[in-house]
Amino acid sequence: MSDTSVLTHDDEEKEVGRRTRPAWEERPTRVGLTAKGAILTIALLAILFPLWIILVTSLSDSETISRSGGLVVWPQGISLDAYRELLSGGQVSRAMMVSIGVTVVGTLFSMTVSVLAAYGLTRLGSLWHRTLLFTLMATMFFGGAGIIPTYLLIQSLGLMNTYAALILPMAVNVFNILVLRAFFMNVGQEIMDSARIDGASDLRILWQVVLPLSRAVLAVISLFYAVAYWGNWFAGFIYITDHDRLPLQNVLQLIVISGERPTGMSQAIGTGQIPSLAVQTAVMILALLPVAVLSPFVQRHFKKGMLIGAIKG
Repeated sequence: MSDTSVLTHDDEEKEVGRRTRPAWEERPTRVGLTAKGAILTIALLAILFPLWIILVTSLSDSETISRSGGLVVWPQGISLDAYRELLSGGQVSRAMMVSIGVTVVGTLFSMTVSVLAAYGLTRLGSLWHRTLLFTLMATMFFGGAGIIPTYLLIQSLGLMNTYAALILPMAVNVFNILVLRAFFMNVGQEIMDSARIDGASDLRILWQVVLPLSRAVLAVISLFYAVAYWGNWFAGFIYITDHDRLPLQNVLQLIVISGERPTGMSQAIGTGQIPSLAVQTAVMILALLPVAVLSPFVQRHFKKGMLIGAIKG
């Protein structure tokens, strides 16, 4: 039997590891792998355990919450009364529709403006290219005018108590534009030159060539804008005084921190038939649900969309 016998299982693992790891990265030891697994497990539990408590409490009935003295760790009496009451057409339902509408419209508007601005800045010979680029970059370092001038501007434009006040002040993020620009500049120039020779205009090249090749970065930036709009509490606090126009985050603050009972809800919340704590935690779950549902679908694009767009070019 020759010395070049079949490799053992450990030898095969070492060979696979050498092929998949960079040359400068050492093979991890068993102690390192164990410590890494323990740290990740502790971090995961630290994140999931509070969410579990909030979810279980929102699904608990009055007797279970009273018996536990507050937040419930283990489900016993499951009840959907808090969710039924919140989604029955009162203030929380309206606030959810406001937040969904602002998030969808705001994300579409922000992506349209950001994509057009980023693509325009990739045309190196365009009018005022360097001036516009450096002006945008300067806003990242010096910030805006401040809260009071922004408030006076919104007031002078007549946008108080309007949904536009929840969208326009945060419609454009310069960092997102620069990431999109860096990604667009990595699209093959020969492809765009071929399209231009065939008579395609800049808008057609953007729509039919650049955007289909940039799905990863578009998904990531869209998620960034959507999360920003969905979690935007400050704009509602400053610009909206009509409770019927408040987004979900502001209603969440009124219910959880201020202890107010949502308008349009039945008296069962105040009399103990539906625990106030269950209502508060149910609103938290409703506020977290869209981000928790959308994030896994965009997660696979993060590495390609952000690292390639931010490092190259």
